[in-house]
Amino acid sequence: MTRFAEKLPETESESSDARGDLVDLIFDGKFSSLHQDLRAALENPLFDQRPGLSTLEAGRLSYERARFLHEHLELGSELPHDQERMFAVSEWSCLVDITTLPVLNIHYNLCMGTILQHGAGRDDLGDYLDELRSMSSIGLLIATELGYGNNIAALETEAVYDHETGEFVLNTPNARAQKFMPNTGISDIPKLAVVLARLKVSGADRGVFPFIVRISDRNGLRPGVHVTRLPEKPGFALDNGVTRFDHVRIPRRNLLTGSAGRLTDAGEFRANVKNRRTQVLRALDRVTPGRICLSGALISAARASTYIAVRYAWQRLTAAPGRGEVPIISFRSQQSALFTSLARVYAMTFLLNHVKKEYLHRHGGDDTEVNQLVSIAKALSSWEMSEVLHVCRERCGAQGMFSINRIADYLPMAQGVVTAEGDNLPLLATVAGQMVAGRSGRVASAPQVPEPGDIRDGQFHLDLLRYREDSLRWETRQAMRKRSDERPSLASGWNDNMNAAVSMARTRGVQVALERFLDAADRARTEESRTALQLLACLYGLIEVERDSGWYLARNALTPEQVERLPREIDSLCEQILPHSLMLVDAFGVSPELLRAPIAADDYVSAVDQAVGHALTSVRPNAPAPRQPVEATAGHTGNGRSVRVEASTG
Repeated sequence: MTRFAEKLPETESESSDARGDLVDLIFDGKFSSLHQDLRAALENPLFDQRPGLSTLEAGRLSYERARFLHEHLELGSELPHDQERMFAVSEWSCLVDITTLPVLNIHYNLCMGTILQHGAGRDDLGDYLDELRSMSSIGLLIATELGYGNNIAALETEAVYDHETGEFVLNTPNARAQKFMPNTGISDIPKLAVVLARLKVSGADRGVFPFIVRISDRNGLRPGVHVTRLPEKPGFALDNGVTRFDHVRIPRRNLLTGSAGRLTDAGEFRANVKNRRTQVLRALDRVTPGRICLSGALISAARASTYIAVRYAWQRLTAAPGRGEVPIISFRSQQSALFTSLARVYAMTFLLNHVKKEYLHRHGGDDTEVNQLVSIAKALSSWEMSEVLHVCRERCGAQGMFSINRIADYLPMAQGVVTAEGDNLPLLATVAGQMVAGRSGRVASAPQVPEPGDIRDGQFHLDLLRYREDSLRWETRQAMRKRSDERPSLASGWNDNMNAAVSMARTRGVQVALERFLDAADRARTEESRTALQLLACLYGLIEVERDSGWYLARNALTPEQVERLPREIDSLCEQILPHSLMLVDAFGVSPELLRAPIAADDYVSAVDQAVGHALTSVRPNAPAPRQPVEATAGHTGNGRSVRVEASTG
């Protein structure tokens, strides 16, 4: 029989400065001002786990929780004008209820944000905004149609202007035009939507614009609005539905044209933007900060998952040949899985911190590079964090399969983020195409192979990544030009080269992430935090170099000896990171009390026992006597102090 470790090893108080330093770097020095009250609000009993709820009941609870945060934190007056705060709300709201995240993000960012942006200066929209600010109505964005995914410019839902009545007639003309997946499935909650529809004036198609449409009130769906709830999505309680409109009349004031044009009193539409695609992209401008919100939420969930998995690995004992029983964190296989995940989480955290700054401090004009960076970060971080969640789930064994331990619930959120606000692959392909076609860039001729470097040197890792990005861009351009000379279609030429271009765009994201990671390590104030971050940044660089080591080897950017050394160097780094691992996850600002995940508790056996309602009051009769404690080889705290774990006969 195994007697489990009773609690996690304790860290010395001298590590508190290092932990505080990491908190400042992770939250960009704004934990107290932006995050602390959000974190505290989630400890309210309303967010306690509620096993056994139906999907519909869980969905209603998520709306209740969203309203609690709205009222408790007075978010309605600040969020529409404070995007940085909105990013923080996204990062915390998802941790104890993944469905609360989209409810809040859609309400504040996509609905209110669109109305404020495209209805700026209009006093006649004040009553709608008051409803949303008080959350007496929940805000929605209804855009995607059953027949059209990312191609918003092709939408078929139409809003025909009736000049005699001064109204628009909103209609779904065919099955393709049904709105797919808005959260309209719970119909007795008042909901006010921004609906994207094709504006038709005097028989002419004027392009796709946003319209304000009341979807439901406390009595149910409004006349002419029809909703069919979609099948359940495992782990996600958002009330998604297929929505169609049957000649719904809405006031003229509900058209949101912004600066794209205006409808005159004479019933004529005067457009200011000639390009229809540009017009649609302006209407969907709030999708860009939405991408940052969703990326931050998933990175936050990955931080919570590595926190849970690392703490559990320090306690969960397993047999070791000739050693009795040791924590599973003692094994290099467990370290490699969890610490490479930890390195990815830190890298994506620092990447997104950089993206937030670039987005918030943009100066208008041509924001192409910032928008590209946001899209790259969204695709890279959501793919990376999806993998991290799967690794953490598996490394927690059977315990990781249960919703009560959180990680399994984060997995469906990851799938949603990969798809939402622009599906990752077409999103990254679009950016890659822009990067290949763009005249700017540092590549005018074939890139030169970087000088040989130390395989553990972060600057060498950056040189390799820059070389790969530049090479893929140059090779793609050359291939596209060659195909153009042979006169194939543009689509065919792009199709033959898009995978290399997508790899180029991904590499760009990795490069920026590593740059920000190394910069954070340089800015660390304590020796302990700096050492931990340098080791972790080196590990991130090595796993990315190893990922494409065959490519580098084929181009003589790495030697065969260096490629052979990569796995050993990664193992060595994991061994060095082990003493810092608890400090690294403790800096994420979460706690067992916040997450309510039993396996993250200081004594997970008692926590699990209590969670299943079977707390033991006495030791089982005839239990074998425990042996003397034995020292685990890898058992060290964040300050290097040895840890002793107990093993028993069995």
